[in-house]
Amino acid sequence: MVKNIVVFGATGDTGRYLIDYFIETGYPKDFNIIACGTRESNYFENKNIEYIKIDIRKKEDFANLPSSVYAVIDLAGIMPARMKGYDPQKYIDINITGNLNILEYCRENHADRILYAQSFGDIKDYSEKNIVLHPFMERNFSFKTDHTIYVMTKNFTVDMIHNYHEMYGLKSFIFRLPTIYLYSPIDEYYVDGIIRKIGYRVLIDKAINGENIEIWGDKTRKKDMVYVKDFCQMLYKATFVNLKNGHYNVGTGIGTTLEDQINGIIEVFGNSSHKSKIIDRPDKPNAPQYIMDITNAVNELNYHPKYDYISMLKDFKNEMEKQRK
Repeated sequence: MVKNIVVFGATGDTGRYLIDYFIETGYPKDFNIIACGTRESNYFENKNIEYIKIDIRKKEDFANLPSSVYAVIDLAGIMPARMKGYDPQKYIDINITGNLNILEYCRENHADRILYAQSFGDIKDYSEKNIVLHPFMERNFSFKTDHTIYVMTKNFTVDMIHNYHEMYGLKSFIFRLPTIYLYSPIDEYYVDGIIRKIGYRVLIDKAINGENIEIWGDKTRKKDMVYVKDFCQMLYKATFVNLKNGHYNVGTGIGTTLEDQINGIIEVFGNSSHKSKIIDRPDKPNAPQYIMDITNAVNELNYHPKYDYISMLKDFKNEMEKQRK
């Protein structure tokens, strides 16, 4: 019997990379990938992957999905970076009601496991005092921002998954995501509900054009620069691992200083005839800092990051030059 792997959120940037990763890495012949998303899409037509359009808020849409399912990879949801203005009801409708419908689909069709992408917003505030974030830290986040309800809805879905694991034996694998770096033709996102260009895409454009680049704040602050293809590796391995559950940080376990980040962008994307000059601006605000502890992912999933910072930038550039959709 064919074992179906159903990927929700497959039309998002990470979802498309994940489908491609499964195809390029190869998966057992008795498994079948089904991509699901809210958009009209022809991305999967030439990949021998069935695509089903579905609105996870509508329980009736799930009747279009197969009743035989081995694994669900749940990348569906709405985040602040994709929300114009501020409408917290959407977080409730999609991140809670929609994901409850996904869990019910798993239960009703006896899925073996679910993989879920959680935000690291529930623990990132620790990083100002302790740069290393561990998978099992207690939740600690602000109740004063327009991200609060988003974080709460992601946390609540994690709690619902734990409930279905305990009540119904649904194997559960949670992945806590910081910024996942990837090339996409979409280079804008929302900050406080207002559209802006993604910060690292601004820096890449400046390097390509040979423009001066400012380094704001403390240039020695470090960030875990994790590439989308390493996140896909984690998801791929959790799909087939012989475990009942796991809660993992997504990352490399290595911090790259802000100065090295900028130098790397200039090295990989820079104009050889007119290199960007770096201007230190210690008077400006600091960038975030964090390193994700991936110890249990290494031990339990045999996860080993493939991309260091420079190789990530080179692959990013390759995807950009290929004009990946």
